[in-house]
Amino acid sequence: MRFLAAAWLTALLAVCTATPAFDDETQTASQQPEEASGYTEKSGWSTRHFAVAAAHPLATDAGYQILKSGGSAVDAAIAVQMVLGLVEPQSSGIGGGSFLIHHDGQLTAAFDGRETAPTAANGKLFLSANGKPVSFFDAVVGGRAVGVPGTVRMLEDAHRQHGKLPWTTLFAPAIQLAERGFEVSPRLHTLLVSDAYLKKDATAAAYFYDAAGQPWPIGHLLKNPELASVLKRIAKEGSKALMTGDIAQAIVDKVRQHPTNPGQMTLADLAAYQAKKRDPLCHDYRANAHDYRICGMPPPSSGGVALGQMLGILSHTPAAAMPLKNGLPDARWLHLYTEASRLAFADRDQYIADPDFVQAPGGRWMSLLEPHYLAERARLISPVRMKTAKAGTPGVVNTSYAPMAEQPEHGTSHISIVDAYGNALAMTSSIENAFGSRQMVKGFLLNNELTDFSFAPTDAQGRPIANRVEPGKRPRSSMAPTLVFDKASGQFLMSGGSPGGAFIIHYAAKLLYGTLNWELNAQQAINLPNFGNMNGVTLLEDQRFPADTLESLKRTGTQVREVPMTSGLQAIQKTASGWFGGADPRREGIVQGD
Repeated sequence: MRFLAAAWLTALLAVCTATPAFDDETQTASQQPEEASGYTEKSGWSTRHFAVAAAHPLATDAGYQILKSGGSAVDAAIAVQMVLGLVEPQSSGIGGGSFLIHHDGQLTAAFDGRETAPTAANGKLFLSANGKPVSFFDAVVGGRAVGVPGTVRMLEDAHRQHGKLPWTTLFAPAIQLAERGFEVSPRLHTLLVSDAYLKKDATAAAYFYDAAGQPWPIGHLLKNPELASVLKRIAKEGSKALMTGDIAQAIVDKVRQHPTNPGQMTLADLAAYQAKKRDPLCHDYRANAHDYRICGMPPPSSGGVALGQMLGILSHTPAAAMPLKNGLPDARWLHLYTEASRLAFADRDQYIADPDFVQAPGGRWMSLLEPHYLAERARLISPVRMKTAKAGTPGVVNTSYAPMAEQPEHGTSHISIVDAYGNALAMTSSIENAFGSRQMVKGFLLNNELTDFSFAPTDAQGRPIANRVEPGKRPRSSMAPTLVFDKASGQFLMSGGSPGGAFIIHYAAKLLYGTLNWELNAQQAINLPNFGNMNGVTLLEDQRFPADTLESLKRTGTQVREVPMTSGLQAIQKTASGWFGGADPRREGIVQGD
């Protein structure tokens, strides 16, 4: 085995230094989900008893205050999310959806608050009059792509099971900030400057821009009394305040009455929404002679499956014998990683969709993570870049589905929390594109999550696509909230996740590989440059890799593109003395705790 690995490494090294034999790949790199807004060095935070990591200092502080007052991890997550919806409205909020992985010291559960398609929606939702898919922003802006929001109802379910403080208490930080105002951050200002659609909605324009149509400057005190009023209602009445009555009617009117791009949501759709509690998708992983148990979100998220596949495929290659070189992944490792990515994304596009509508291959999603299947997939990797990868056949699989074509996926926000009672969680929430559908109602933005469905319901041969639009269906997601455990003892070791559209999967993989294989701390792993491949062009974070790494990758036949890759990783890991948290230097998040 050592001989084979050495031979493989020798062959790869030869390719990485040879003359290129290159042919263009047909697929293009996806647009990055949110604009870059700077890079601020962070060294991480150490705590003893509890910790909260979130994407904005005010949101992190809200969670910290709840934990300090005796709240649970779920209590803190609710407070954090309500503040994020106020201060980071481009990424998440009560008008969107979320996935939450929770561990109570003994059991791990997955809470699914993903949006659903209205009952009137069907496979023609994103087709034009000529039967062709509409352009992305023609679908996004307006009411057509707004899914039934699920975040608040999911959090209510989680609180009912794992909360310690009263529900009403958890909304106080966001209500106070909405009434008193908060300062517009550099990131929010940057995204307001670059957005071409938000000001077309009169309500959003009046809130985010001044009378001359200019975005509020950094430091401007922005108040949101309408959202404060909605949050007070939800605090008092629960999720029904949002999903029924006058607030629900306002949502439906906004969606259905858009002048050029109306949607199909009804009051009945909102009232009928149910969050789901699912079994987490857990798999074993071995690194540095240590056995781990990694738990993530099952479908309709593709994050847990794809992440597990990429790590598992890599474990059947010589990747483990490749340490960081001058603190960076080298071209040989990046080649193996991006080839594993191609294979995982091919399976993702073929199989992953809402499990209430689509059967898992072989009847179980773990068929895609079986070691023998991943070993078989790994054998497809050679020292030369494969062309577009095809989906595999995990066991005896009969499928009539066609693979889904590449489509843009966009923004989100991630929260990681550990409390003083032994609870831990990872939660990723989203409204999809930056500022969602650009439709604002009663102080919050509505999502455009339905664009995560395939715009085309079938392929050219008429075969249905698993992730096509269907009534009541949840669109496929890439969100990948993740918890890591010691396999032998069951002890919780780390919580992590990131925003970033389909590249969430790569950002989470970087965190896991960096901490488990390269033995970095969470902040060091987060600080590593970003990279990834979605079965097309290989993307590398702009100006973070040396030129010889790019040239070596190109010699394998890989098309490489340098772009800003604005991850928003948050992570908390167990240490000998307590906890250590990391937050992405590419965004505004911090970690707090005692």
